[in-house]
Amino acid sequence: MSQLAQEIKEEFGNFEEKVIEIRRTTKVTKGGKNLSFRAVVVVGNRSGKVGLGIGKAREVPDAIRKAIVSAKRNLIEVPIVNGTIPHEIVGRQDASKVLLKPAAPGTGIIAGGTVRAVVELAGIHNILTKALGSTNPLNLARATMNGLSELMSPEGAAKLRDITTEEVVKGVKKSKEE
Repeated sequence: MSQLAQEIKEEFGNFEEKVIEIRRTTKVTKGGKNLSFRAVVVVGNRSGKVGLGIGKAREVPDAIRKAIVSAKRNLIEVPIVNGTIPHEIVGRQDASKVLLKPAAPGTGIIAGGTVRAVVELAGIHNILTKALGSTNPLNLARATMNGLSELMSPEGAAKLRDITTEEVVKGVKKSKEE
């Protein structure tokens, strides 16, 4: 095996896949009805990387395979602090909104099926979520991904605000005399 192939396997080899939805779609033509399938899949390594993909094909296995490839192309990095997210955020997609709140250790994942699949594969162990608006599985998954992609790590917030990471996390203020 070449070194490039080995690097790709290391990069994508330890990802888990979870099928969120398989929907049968029909196109009506002059000759009759054409059936096809749409699969929505989440992939993640349970340590901060997660992706969402959609695949369409005439057969279910082909649609799932295409969705997995699409999800691996759309990976995002999720900042995780002590098994939860660094701050509260609302993810939006069309008519769906997902509220994501950090939770104390031992809380677990409080989420519905679609949101749960995304945050589990991202590697988040403690989180509170609430789906608001439309509960369409694809829009909920996209809203969750949008929320997770907008999260800012404590290091990023500290750099942006020109203060130390400890000041961001603990809220310690510098006195003006220092």
